[in-house]
Amino acid sequence: MKGLVFDIETKDVFDATKKKAQDLEISVVGVYSYLNDTYEAYTQETLPALWDLLRNIDTLIGFNNNHFDTPLLNKYAPMDLTKEYKSIDLLESVRISLGRRIRLDWIAEGTLGIKKSGDGLQAVRWWQEGEVEKVKEYCLDDVKITRQIFDYAAKEKELKYNDLGTVHTIPIDTSEWKDKEMTPEEATVSLF
Repeated sequence: MKGLVFDIETKDVFDATKKKAQDLEISVVGVYSYLNDTYEAYTQETLPALWDLLRNIDTLIGFNNNHFDTPLLNKYAPMDLTKEYKSIDLLESVRISLGRRIRLDWIAEGTLGIKKSGDGLQAVRWWQEGEVEKVKEYCLDDVKITRQIFDYAAKEKELKYNDLGTVHTIPIDTSEWKDKEMTPEEATVSLF
């Protein structure tokens, strides 16, 4: 798989006038490329470099990316991300198995024994205070956690979460995550 793990931080938050992901503005997009084995952070101004990276991937991987990150990034993208790439949304996989959504921090603690380095509201404050590097670092920390959780789920077919000190196991169906054979026509389609 030529996957890209990604997470987005925003300049603003939901309110009475901003009710959908597409209503917000991107501050930072953090990514991990399995193809290049690299982590990178992009701001709105440097998004063209991200589009170049997307030319070589086939799957977008995230946590709540189907409902938040992908629709927001799609607002800026020169292509329709929902049509060009397979999507693996770890939160959606958890919801299907568990019947409800749970926080990334709970899964990180239960599965990896670590906690997130902050939260999205703090990242918005940092951005508003001009602390761009702090936002990048926080976003990339979330990407690293998401990547480790994805790798664990792909191997073990399960995740764990910590609920008030009790660790629970969630079976994860990864059958849709596997690569599919591409037809010659699909392999030669240009995204741009």
